[in-house]
Amino acid sequence: MSQTDLLDQDPVFQLKGSMLAITVLELAHNDLARLDAQLAAKVAQAPNFFSNIPLVLALDKLPEGEGALDLGELMAICRRHGLRTLAIRAHREDDIAAANALDLPVLPPSGARERLVEPVENLAARKKVEKPAEPPIKPTKVITTPVRGGMQIYAQGGDLVVVAPVSAGAELLADGNIHVYGPMRGRALAGVKGDTKARIFCQQMGAEMLSIAGQYKVAEDLRRDPLWGDAVHVSLSGDVLNITRL
Repeated sequence: MSQTDLLDQDPVFQLKGSMLAITVLELAHNDLARLDAQLAAKVAQAPNFFSNIPLVLALDKLPEGEGALDLGELMAICRRHGLRTLAIRAHREDDIAAANALDLPVLPPSGARERLVEPVENLAARKKVEKPAEPPIKPTKVITTPVRGGMQIYAQGGDLVVVAPVSAGAELLADGNIHVYGPMRGRALAGVKGDTKARIFCQQMGAEMLSIAGQYKVAEDLRRDPLWGDAVHVSLSGDVLNITRL
């Protein structure tokens, strides 16, 4: 057998499965100017977190009658805020055609159950009520049931305590500290409004991502840490996350 034949038989690639943490941006209205402004406000809360985030644009919940969506402009807005579009989720023919023109993969509409929200009362019948100012610190939010993939829990103005497992694909957010007394396999973002003194405590570190005040480490970095799978304490020093044994 010649050297050329041997080279032809030597594979130059492998196909491997991977579980990646991908953010889904579900668009509720075809209002790109308002989207741009709201994304800017969200990025301002944790600027370092929004850096080359892989994104799926979910267009399957857009209401009818709001006109054709400018998919190219939508992607450009997302890119300006650090979101890289990998694919779209859609069922309308014009959205699918626009994606094909941009050589963008199209995923089928989500089959996951959607959580119902209480409908807003008619504006003409609703009385305008002045709300009292919210206190700067709120009581600790305690979760005692497992946090499953796709769930997001946010402790606004305080700490978050979870005394149950956190599955891959779940997301914990807190303005203060995060405590997980069980396996932590999802994302944990503490100090999301910029509190650099926030901490993360977890009994078994197996996270997809850990973040404090916008500084973060993803699973690829965390798995190289000798404390992967152990009980850890995560703090922020400058721009660096410090992971120490509990």
